[in-house]
Amino acid sequence: MGTEHPPAGTASRVIELDVEGMTCASCVNRVEKKLAKLDGVQATVNLPLERAQVTVPEGITDQQITDQVASAGYKARIRKPVYEDHETAPAATLEATRPAEHAAAEHEDHMSHGGKASELKPRLLVAAVLAVPVFLISMFPAFQFPNWGWVVGALALPVVSWAAWPFHRAAAVNARHFASTMDTLVSLGVIAAYLFSAWQLLAEPRLTEHPGMEQMGGAGSGGLYFEVASVVTAFLLLGRFLEANAKSKAGDALRALLDLGAKDASILENGAEVKIPASQLAVGDLIIVRPGEKIATDGVVADGISAVDASLVTGESIPVDVGPGTPVTGATINTSGRLLVRATRVGAETTLAQMGRLVTQAQTGKAPIARLADRISAVFVPVVLVIAVLTFAGWLLAAGADITGPELRSAFTAAVAVLVIACPCALGLATPVGLLTGTGRGAQLGILIKGPQVLEDTRTVDTILLDKTGTVTSGQLSVDAVAAFAPFSGPDVLRFAGAVEAASEHPIAAAIAAAARSEVPAIGLPSITGSGSQSHSAAHDGGTLPAVVGFRSAPGGGVSGTVDDRLVVAGRSGWLRENGVGITPEQDRVLRDAEESGATAIWVAVDGEAAGIIELRDTVKAGSEAAVARLKALGLRPMLLTGDNAAVAQRVAAAVGIAPDDVFAGVLPEGKVEAVRRLQAGGATVAMAGDGVNDAAALAQADLGIAMGSGTDVAIEAADLTVMGNDLGQVATAIELSRRTLATIKTNLFWAFFYNAVGIPVAALGLLNPMIAGVAMAASSVLVVANSLRLRRFGR
Repeated sequence: MGTEHPPAGTASRVIELDVEGMTCASCVNRVEKKLAKLDGVQATVNLPLERAQVTVPEGITDQQITDQVASAGYKARIRKPVYEDHETAPAATLEATRPAEHAAAEHEDHMSHGGKASELKPRLLVAAVLAVPVFLISMFPAFQFPNWGWVVGALALPVVSWAAWPFHRAAAVNARHFASTMDTLVSLGVIAAYLFSAWQLLAEPRLTEHPGMEQMGGAGSGGLYFEVASVVTAFLLLGRFLEANAKSKAGDALRALLDLGAKDASILENGAEVKIPASQLAVGDLIIVRPGEKIATDGVVADGISAVDASLVTGESIPVDVGPGTPVTGATINTSGRLLVRATRVGAETTLAQMGRLVTQAQTGKAPIARLADRISAVFVPVVLVIAVLTFAGWLLAAGADITGPELRSAFTAAVAVLVIACPCALGLATPVGLLTGTGRGAQLGILIKGPQVLEDTRTVDTILLDKTGTVTSGQLSVDAVAAFAPFSGPDVLRFAGAVEAASEHPIAAAIAAAARSEVPAIGLPSITGSGSQSHSAAHDGGTLPAVVGFRSAPGGGVSGTVDDRLVVAGRSGWLRENGVGITPEQDRVLRDAEESGATAIWVAVDGEAAGIIELRDTVKAGSEAAVARLKALGLRPMLLTGDNAAVAQRVAAAVGIAPDDVFAGVLPEGKVEAVRRLQAGGATVAMAGDGVNDAAALAQADLGIAMGSGTDVAIEAADLTVMGNDLGQVATAIELSRRTLATIKTNLFWAFFYNAVGIPVAALGLLNPMIAGVAMAASSVLVVANSLRLRRFGR
């Protein structure tokens, strides 16, 4: 999905696989390596999407590919082909060629297959419902009754078998590859705890004949560990469920992107207007686009003049003036005049569909970092197994030649106790409780964290790319300066321009009118009466502007009208020439200087004479400079990224404290992805903060994508972190919170493994009393929960 074409001259094809059974980064490596063993096959596997993209040369069948994956211990099924070979027009991703709801439905279907949230939910519910009575009866004599051990054993059986099945299945796959992860530890500990407890009961059926008897069994009896097996399974399933839920959101970016497109379009057919679904548009169709409507597909303006708001796609704030022959992009909004647009690209070829491919490509290419617990387990599990074997051997050696039943039982008890204590509840609690508390506090602060992987990413990030418009700046034009030519003054120029612009709907006109109102006293000006096209009124909290009579507007050109009996013309250079206004070389130089500094410059003429120039700029947000300083204090290198010209970019960078060398200007959406890749190739771990559709692919490509909540749904879905406000300072807070949450989880893991480190030698020496083990386990779990709850005070 979203893979580039194979080079010309090859008969390669790109196929997509849904791969089931992958749980961690080592699984991804295994599948990729296994597929690479087939001659000429290249594969990229995405863990969150549980999907593989495979470039297959001629002569290798789909069956060979799925068999190869199966030989690695995973199940694969072929998705419908993206495109068969380079000769075929790359008809985009399947999702991009279909209505969004179909893509969404297919994604839901995929996410419900295999070890997804929907499959884990019933297992989690069963584990939780049964683990509670098992824990209460085992730990508190008040809940016990004659022969309670047999009841607890029966209740724990579905938990350790059916509910814990995902762990057993993953452990079996790992064992085939002589590898060990968290799953191996869980599976071994749970099975050992259950089988050992069942063996104890069978060996001594009257062990729990009376309440409290099992705790009095002494050091040699071993005791029952049904609650260990049940509680560990329940907590770890909770962690997995939360993670799977976050993963299931991975396809939402694509869905949100497709939802941006117009759902239907009005076309001219034999002179009549016909409304059809946008998906049925064909190249050459003439589309009618009224003010306020979305342009349904990429095309060229055939008739009409207007201004098009392309900020949704380009991210830049200034509407683009369009007229006959101007190319326009689908999903942009027509702001003023009626347009006739001839479709040039439809369906999979549109800019929107290409952006969809960019997002998916970036998501697919993201290399997952091995989960922290897995990295620890890779070392820890083999060590525990060796200790268990050495314990068993050590006890038998200590018994010497005279090995009797009790000695054998003691050796077995000690060895199994080592395995049991190696899988404490605290380990299951460490990540989910830390994550729940951290994300909960984040939600209170308006920061949404998508999953545990995000926290690990924030730890290593060293560079942050900031999209200019909407992230560092407000994305709204406002009047920055007024240059007046004698005999006019600045307030005169603004008053005349504001009065005539107040009657226009253009966003630039609105900014000038707003600035004029804020400068005008609220009293002492002529009030406006009358109606119709020749008289317009503009009122605002700040003050009332003079009346304008004989208002005239040329979309994309400018406006004119009579204010206080004087003819006022405002607009671009061409509009002034059209209205017979002369411009001196000195005045023209003022215009060029303004435009070179990145301002949008508007001429104002009064009675046929140039009166001044109004400069408008996108304003820097109030907190941006302080936020950049905070990001630097966190050890990050802030960089500015924008589609605007270099002059504008450098001016904004200087205002917020970003070095001139750390500015990328004039960057298109695909260029933003390229900028992220270039930094990553140079060894940087990159975070990206943005808010527009044009940022979505770069947010997905970045090691850590941060979306501003004031931005588009597409950006939010493609990102890892979302800050719900539009203040850049929240980005710094989000990184601080994520790092604090990760540090808490690490502390939790330390205490969980510290419990193991102390408990294992005690168990190996045969000194593990069940009561002591239960108390120690409860204490380590309480410690982990208490440590996690400290996060609730973050930022207070």
